[in-house]
Amino acid sequence: MVIESILAGFALIVQWPTPLYLVGGVLLGIWLGAVPGLGGVTGLVLILPFTFSMEPAQAFALLLGMFAPITTADTLSSVLLGTPGTAGSQSTVLDGYPLAQKGHAERALGAAYTVSAFGGVFGGLMLLLFLPLAMPIIMMLGTPDFFLLALLGLLMVGSVSGASLAKGLGAAAIGLLLSQVGFPVSSPTPRYWFGEVSLMDGVPLVPVVLGLFGIAEMLRLSLRDSSISSVPRGQAEGGGLLDGIKDAFRHRWLALRCALLGTYIGMLPGIGNAVADWIAYGHAVQSAKDKSQFGKGDIRGVIAPESTNNAVVGAALIPTLVLGIPGTGAMAILLGALLIHGLTPGRMMMTEHLDLTVSMIWTIVIANLLAAGLLMLWGRQFARAAFISGHLIVPAVLIFLFMGAWLFAADLMSWYMLLGFGVVGWLMGQAGWPRPPLVLGFVLGKIMEQSAVLAIQSYALPDFLSRPQTLLLAACVILFLIYATWSALRTAKAVSDNPAQEGAMRNPWLSAAFGAAMLALFVWALVQALDWSLYARTMPLIVTVSGTCIFAFTTVSDLRRGVAGGYRGPIIEAPLRTLVFFGLLLAMVLSAWWIGQMAAMVAFVLAYLLFVGRVRPYWAVALYALGTLALLYFVYADVLNVRFLRAHLW
Repeated sequence: MVIESILAGFALIVQWPTPLYLVGGVLLGIWLGAVPGLGGVTGLVLILPFTFSMEPAQAFALLLGMFAPITTADTLSSVLLGTPGTAGSQSTVLDGYPLAQKGHAERALGAAYTVSAFGGVFGGLMLLLFLPLAMPIIMMLGTPDFFLLALLGLLMVGSVSGASLAKGLGAAAIGLLLSQVGFPVSSPTPRYWFGEVSLMDGVPLVPVVLGLFGIAEMLRLSLRDSSISSVPRGQAEGGGLLDGIKDAFRHRWLALRCALLGTYIGMLPGIGNAVADWIAYGHAVQSAKDKSQFGKGDIRGVIAPESTNNAVVGAALIPTLVLGIPGTGAMAILLGALLIHGLTPGRMMMTEHLDLTVSMIWTIVIANLLAAGLLMLWGRQFARAAFISGHLIVPAVLIFLFMGAWLFAADLMSWYMLLGFGVVGWLMGQAGWPRPPLVLGFVLGKIMEQSAVLAIQSYALPDFLSRPQTLLLAACVILFLIYATWSALRTAKAVSDNPAQEGAMRNPWLSAAFGAAMLALFVWALVQALDWSLYARTMPLIVTVSGTCIFAFTTVSDLRRGVAGGYRGPIIEAPLRTLVFFGLLLAMVLSAWWIGQMAAMVAFVLAYLLFVGRVRPYWAVALYALGTLALLYFVYADVLNVRFLRAHLW
């Protein structure tokens, strides 16, 4: 049975045109990893809309083919530029960049690509070996267990997102509340829909993700007013690619230990590459007899994190596919892609769609090997993209974001929601509230509600008490919450204030204002839910009562911190430029009905390049605008058959 599934999964991958999507995804993933500031989440939200009309095997070949090599390609900027390509390559900078300064850049890259390929294949194989064990575990679980598993996943992600446990849980509560919009699981009356027909089926996933991450990150890049990388070009020279490969084999046991470590960390929801690479680096230092060269250009400081972060990718699919608990924001987006394609994680992925599950493993293995081979040949050229002005990247990415929302739902409401969630994502970043728990809560909300309602309908209280697996999971939830609270209190004075960190502490007054606004929203939502039927109000009451308590606590805490700290910094970063950025986007959305959608988007590109980016010469701006028009007409209108709004002004 297992052999047949392996062969069936491989057959899905090699069936044309799936290999084309896989190779295309790998090429895109290499570029996204090489350019600092983009990464896997940005790539997933950009290409997710293009997969709506694909077969599931083709869609996930593209998505995972793009996502898997990012932790290989991000080594380029870490080594050559001293700038982490993604959060998973932060510790690689410590020894990779000094190696480049010594003229050993290609040695570092050769070692990194070798162990990255090994770690990626290792993580994929561990996922494959785990599949036979997955079915017995899933068959033991009932509806209350899936609710507790989802709750445990939310607690894990919320506890490691940012500097505050309460804010992580509060962000998850916002996502859960958003998931309650529209028709409930067992009632014919829609909830929180404000009389808007488009909300009767709920808030769509794509505008939420694209807005929270895509628009907010593009604003951040725009405000930097420079190229993506601030490191000058030409820092690293020299050969040594073969020497790096030899280094990888010489330190093979370190690579193996770190791959095992990455596999273990990947299976734990809420941890991810950002933590795994530092743990691996610490292990390399602690296990070394000679520690004197770490931080100065020790090749082991490259091998350890690079073998770990690639193993995490394959292993992270285990809780996502088997239990429906995505461990990171990227996995949450992949979980959303599963739901969009009508696939439910858990039993369905292990039985009816086992061949598709195995094809995902093959995708990860092949993508890692292909990416490592390509990067060995010419990957260093991709690092040049880091020197392109950010103002040339921002309008192109924004066009893709808005067209992604339009592909999902050809309605101006999708654009309004995209822009609205972009503002929310920016506000959360300014106020120090993490965004990944919000996405995870939104994705898991319907699953949790279905499990909760079915559990209430199917089980009495003695039934819950007689299920050892339910009691064990409930104990895990309680113990983890106690531990996370204790850990947060213990480290409250030592949290990071790095402005680049998701959820880092910033302006306490703005954070308090955001928390107070959410508190008012949750109180209103609680009052609304009191009049609904039992099953329609079950999940909303759980969410709103919890959220009200959380936001009351965070608001008071932020107010006390603001008074005690005497914060004197700016309320928001670059308010005038931020207002211009969102003003141009709003003008594009509002004018799309009057002058036509294509004209509105081309006008936005021209206005951004001329007045925000101050791009010169003018003929370059004109070429950029013509390229945008060609993209919209030939790719979206002609190839994808997108129906654009026509002008109503004349």
